[in-house]
Amino acid sequence: MKRMADMLRQGLTLTGLACPVCATPLFKLKNGDFWCARCEKKVVVIREGDDVAKITGTLALEQLEAMLLSKIQGIQTKMQQTEDAEELQKLSKTLSELLENLEKTRETKKS
Repeated sequence: MKRMADMLRQGLTLTGLACPVCATPLFKLKNGDFWCARCEKKVVVIREGDDVAKITGTLALEQLEAMLLSKIQGIQTKMQQTEDAEELQKLSKTLSELLENLEKTRETKKS
């Protein structure tokens, strides 16, 4: 309840929609996304007439992008911690491949 009250104070809009997981009322964020305060997750609302394939494709690309960014951060941390040249070379190759995939993912999202 406290979290929900905080969200209202921040100017978010309480909607008449409920989270499909926990049935808590959803909030509409300022960017138009829906948020469940209990699950602390974005909720995608699909309305009649919406292109489900396009929406699920966009979600998959967003999740892929987030995963790639997380992996890139992990590689960066490992690179800072190692002194071994061979290990640094392997990490650099992996980082390069991850960055290429991130770029491809972002290009796909734009199209």
